[in-house]
Amino acid sequence: MNVFVTGGAGYIGSICVEELLNAGHAVTVYDNLTEGHRPAVDPRAEFVHGCLSDEAGLTRAVQASKAEAVMHFAANALVGESMVKPEKYFRNNVAWGLHLLEATRAAGIRKFVFSSTCATYGPPDRVPMTEDLPQHPINPYGESKLMFEKMLTWYQRLHGLEFVAFRYFNAAGASERFGEHHRVETHLIPNVLKVPLGQAAHCEIYGADYPTPDGTCIRDYIHIIDLAQAHILALAPGKQGFYNLGNGDGYSVRQVIQMCEQVTGKPITAVAKPPRPGDPPKLVAGAEKAIRELGWKPRYPKLEDIVTTAWRWHQRHPHGYPD
Repeated sequence: MNVFVTGGAGYIGSICVEELLNAGHAVTVYDNLTEGHRPAVDPRAEFVHGCLSDEAGLTRAVQASKAEAVMHFAANALVGESMVKPEKYFRNNVAWGLHLLEATRAAGIRKFVFSSTCATYGPPDRVPMTEDLPQHPINPYGESKLMFEKMLTWYQRLHGLEFVAFRYFNAAGASERFGEHHRVETHLIPNVLKVPLGQAAHCEIYGADYPTPDGTCIRDYIHIIDLAQAHILALAPGKQGFYNLGNGDGYSVRQVIQMCEQVTGKPITAVAKPPRPGDPPKLVAGAEKAIRELGWKPRYPKLEDIVTTAWRWHQRHPHGYPD
């Protein structure tokens, strides 16, 4: 297929583009490079430097790509920032997302794959978390993603748009060529790896007295390549709906730090800080629906595999991508 990928220069988008190309698809990447990096775009893909805010330019780019499907990764995704600048999140993730939906409809494209988030649920009523849980986001980031999910539902109902929306848990790891480089890094594994890289004296643990076995938060980590494979499966005709993507197993912050020590062979000092407001003690995905309906099977479910691939990439790119 020809696939139009927004945000294809970002961490998740770049590796999904790589896997799409490896699977034989043709890809056009559309990215404004405010969060992504030009060197992260696979050279086999067509690249268009553009922003979702440019409705006319976006519409032209979608039509010129002759795409048969759209994958939408372009979003602002910092929870803390969304609490300070909610307007930025509703503008980019919702209003400008509408530009993409309209460009998709104008081009006659009937397949749409959306990068959503488990933040649409808010604090869960139970874990593992399944797709039927009530959605009560507690920050503008999660709310903006939920609003776009609702827009997709209406476009499916009224315009026949076939969509799959993936609610991610914690994407991590790297491919051989592409990895994780955020200008503002909030993810645990790359921040922990800064210590053995010699870029930080210590890592930080936000909250050490949660009701968990070692007092630190438990999260579900999914290898980025497994995440990408789910998106490719979603392109199949007839696939429709909402799916959680995770491994169904959780690891505490201290367990992740210990694994980073094991993989790197270097000691990592951790400093406990006060817990962040709104951080639930445990978030673990129930991904049985994706396994059952999409035929998805994670190939790298072990935390060791995730950390090992991340460490290899960061060793080769200690300062990320050159910009």
